[in-house]
Amino acid sequence: MLRIDVLTIFPGLFETFVQESILGIAHEKGCVEIAIHDLRNWATDRHRTVDDTPYGGGPGMVMKPEPLVAAIEALAGAQAAPRECSEDLRDSCDSHKLHDSEGRFEEREGPKSQRHAKVILLSPQGKKFDQAHAECLSREAHLVLVCGRYEGVDQRAIDLAVDEEISIGDYVLCGGEIPAMAVIEAVARLIPGVLGNAESLETESFRSGPSRLLLLEGPQYTRPAEFRGLVVPEVLRSGDHGAIRRWREEEARRRTKERRPDLGSSDSGSSEAGHGKNEKSTRRKNEVFTINE
Repeated sequence: MLRIDVLTIFPGLFETFVQESILGIAHEKGCVEIAIHDLRNWATDRHRTVDDTPYGGGPGMVMKPEPLVAAIEALAGAQAAPRECSEDLRDSCDSHKLHDSEGRFEEREGPKSQRHAKVILLSPQGKKFDQAHAECLSREAHLVLVCGRYEGVDQRAIDLAVDEEISIGDYVLCGGEIPAMAVIEAVARLIPGVLGNAESLETESFRSGPSRLLLLEGPQYTRPAEFRGLVVPEVLRSGDHGAIRRWREEEARRRTKERRPDLGSSDSGSSEAGHGKNEKSTRRKNEVFTINE
């Protein structure tokens, strides 16, 4: 079973989303467990502050590192060391080194990682999310999705606690909640047992065709056979499964070339294989998820 924890300052946005359709079914089948956490539970002041003004000036607010890192470590465990430090913090990140008596650097063993989940920040600066990336994440046992807000997240929180940054496209939203929903649905539907018909995954857009190129899905039809003068292609009504398969493959290639020629290269779309206070359970629709407020 895949466990997904979502960290947000707007937990109510996820309430209906995780109860309906595929995600509700996934929970009922025991394939996916989703928990929504209010970041403000980890704030330490009476106003539950999670943002502050940016150093250096400028518009907007920046998400503070203290509540973010505390929340991530509570949900995913602590990392042994920062994944990658910004240049200004490079010296302080050499925590696994010390000076010997002659002033030379000496390696020492740092603290062992307690990380038991993959932590992802939804951010416009992240790697663009695609189907191959969704497939990689579907093989994880535990994901923690962090929804950014305001002008961004203090870089120290990213260096100390985030494993990966993901973007869903070259545009800016008000926060990471909608991108998190996109990632959740794209990943959850790939978990074995979630979809009623596993063959759906083999024939949809962005799958690899026989040539290992990514293809869009071709046109689909259902009854009636004729509607306002438009007729379903005869081959789809023929009962010849071999001919139908060939037609669908040809239509997928034609549509891909016409609408997404950028997918027509061998390396297109490749991705690297690549606790709160006052917790209450929402008991609608078979207890689909937990909100921590």
